[in-house]
Amino acid sequence: MNLAHTLHYAAERTPAAEALIDGELRITYSQLRDRAARLAGGLRALGVSPGDSVATLLKNRHENVEVFWACQWLGARFAPLSWRNAPSAIEYCVEDAGADVIVFEPASEELARLFEGQGKVLVASAGSSGDESYDGLIASEPIEGAFVLPDTEAAIILYTSGTTGRPKGVARSHRAERAAAMSQVLQHGYQPWERTLGVMPLYHTMGDHSMIAMSLVAGCYICQPDWDAAYGLDQIEGERISSLYMAPTLFHDITSHPGVSDRDLSSIRALGYAGAAMTGALVDRCTSTFNPQVFVNHYGSTEIYTYTIGRRQAEKPGNAGLASVNALIRLVRVDDEARPDEMVSQGEHGQIICHMSSPEAFTGYWKRPDADGRSIRDGWFYTGDLGVIDDEGDMWIVGRADDMINSGGENIHPLEVEDVLARAPGVVEVAVYGVPDERLGQRVVASVVAQPGVDAETLDTFCLTSPDLARYKRPREYRMTDSLPRSASGKILRRILRDGDMT
Repeated sequence: MNLAHTLHYAAERTPAAEALIDGELRITYSQLRDRAARLAGGLRALGVSPGDSVATLLKNRHENVEVFWACQWLGARFAPLSWRNAPSAIEYCVEDAGADVIVFEPASEELARLFEGQGKVLVASAGSSGDESYDGLIASEPIEGAFVLPDTEAAIILYTSGTTGRPKGVARSHRAERAAAMSQVLQHGYQPWERTLGVMPLYHTMGDHSMIAMSLVAGCYICQPDWDAAYGLDQIEGERISSLYMAPTLFHDITSHPGVSDRDLSSIRALGYAGAAMTGALVDRCTSTFNPQVFVNHYGSTEIYTYTIGRRQAEKPGNAGLASVNALIRLVRVDDEARPDEMVSQGEHGQIICHMSSPEAFTGYWKRPDADGRSIRDGWFYTGDLGVIDDEGDMWIVGRADDMINSGGENIHPLEVEDVLARAPGVVEVAVYGVPDERLGQRVVASVVAQPGVDAETLDTFCLTSPDLARYKRPREYRMTDSLPRSASGKILRRILRDGDMT
């Protein structure tokens, strides 16, 4: 079962159903299959063969979706790259993926030009110019689907954000991609004819699997190339979107938009988020804004798409819940040498590991056996995340092992401090981290985005009077800022704050 089948089946089952909307362009499943087959023919004419890679430098546009399906139709690997990345990172990823064809748009044309004279074929979408035009390729003669391709072959290479060192390519097979999408359909409560906002980037695991999941339920993927809360509200209302799967930051923007109360958002039935835990305040805003029937925290990674699903967000905000239907999870001793059998007790912090038998698991880091050796041991994937199991068996993510703060001999995790500060009046966003301190080893610092009038003294008083935070865990320094650095998935980059790159 490869992904060419997935699109073919959808087109056979529901040929007239809307598959893709991008502005004024509306494409049915029958049309999407035809366009993918034609684009595959065009790529083959450029010399792309099964097992080759095609890179894209595209926003969430119809071209990016079509190239994905064309690669599956041809049996090639799809390598979507962030057009926001630095030129050096783009050059590295293109060469690492072995891509000789790069599809780009006006926003990424300068990056694409880096490869002129290097034997690469630059395919330009509307509004840009290159060696070949996208419109010309998609007018090619169609080819038959790659239905005989083994499902263990890599369908896609997703590159990690590379916050430490060079980006790592995560090779994901046809089997893993389909299993992950099916898992999302089941655990996010999707129904036939689902309509979702395609806002998470397709170079990110959330965006990638949201798009594939729609094909399994005759659903519609509605492109949003650039994030804007007002436009997102327009799409929800105008296209009667039924499900949202976004980073908490985007939910924050939507629910705090001045005009949100004037919108008809009654079509929304299911909410899902990932990338970071939601605060209780944000969960409350989402619940009151959308009144969802389904509201889940999807905890996973690019390597293994789903670890756990937290279905009880209204009752237990930020909770990561129970293991996925495809996952076997353990919490082990927090140590680089911890073995899978060195499990921690209930209520004790431990490193989260997931068994590689999950059908959603990657096939290993692309050309990086050294990285495999660090992350995969005895058949288990070591996530680097810290968690704790409560007395109901639900998991709570307490952050990354390398985010832990040791202050005065006490371990303090940023999330427990952030959760308290996020409830302080006037606080918009907060990130907590540790910086070197001669006396304490590390002192707790909070970078805070807040409304006018909120200052360090006010925040410190709030922490001191909070029943949910021990006195010694409160920040010893507050840094007021206009914004916080984030990854593409919406995760706060504490490393940048900790290193003093942004104050």
